[in-house]
Amino acid sequence: MEHELTGVEIFPHIRIVMGIIIGMGITRLLAGIARFVQHPARESISTIHLAWVATMLLMLVHFWWWEVALYDVRHWSFGVFFFLIIYTIVLFLMSVLLFPDDIREYASYEDFFLNRRKWFFGLLASTLILDVVDTYIKGETHFDAYRMELLVSTPVFFILCLVAMRTANRKFHLAMVAINMIYEAVWITTLFNTPN
Repeated sequence: MEHELTGVEIFPHIRIVMGIIIGMGITRLLAGIARFVQHPARESISTIHLAWVATMLLMLVHFWWWEVALYDVRHWSFGVFFFLIIYTIVLFLMSVLLFPDDIREYASYEDFFLNRRKWFFGLLASTLILDVVDTYIKGETHFDAYRMELLVSTPVFFILCLVAMRTANRKFHLAMVAINMIYEAVWITTLFNTPN
C-alpha cells in the first residue's frame, strides 16, 4: 500500500524552496551592503535607500519566521505551493530593486530607487494582498486571529503604497520607510512575545 504524505511531511519540502528564494533576497541585500563597506567612496549613501534595505531585511526574516505557521496546513495542493513561491519571488524582486546589477544611468541608488518606485511600491502593495491570502491558507482559526489586523493595516498600507508610487517627495518617502520599519518591528516584537 502506497503511503500518502501528510501536510507535516510535505511542508519541509515546500519550506526548502521558499528558503532558497528568501535566502537569495537576503544574499542580494547583504552583498549590496558589502559594496558600501568595500568601496565607501564609490557610492553615495542614502538614508531612504538604506532604510528600505534594513526594512527589507527585516521583512524577509519576518516572512521566514511567519511561514512556520504553515505546519498547521493539512491539505496541500500545487496551487497553494505555487502561490507561496510567487509570494517569495515578489519579496526577492523587491530586494533586487534595492540593489540592481547596474545603476550607471542613475546618479545614485536613491536616484534609481525613486525612479523605479512604481515597481517597488507596486510589489510592496501586492505583498499586502498576498499576505491576506497567505493568512487564509493557514486556516480559519489563524485568519480569525489576525482579521482585525488585516482589515486595518492592509488598506492603510495599500493606500500609502499608491501614494508612494505617484510621488518622489523625499520627506514622504522617509516617513513611509519609517512607518513601515516601525510597524514591522512592533509586529515582530508582538509575535515573538506571544506564546504559541
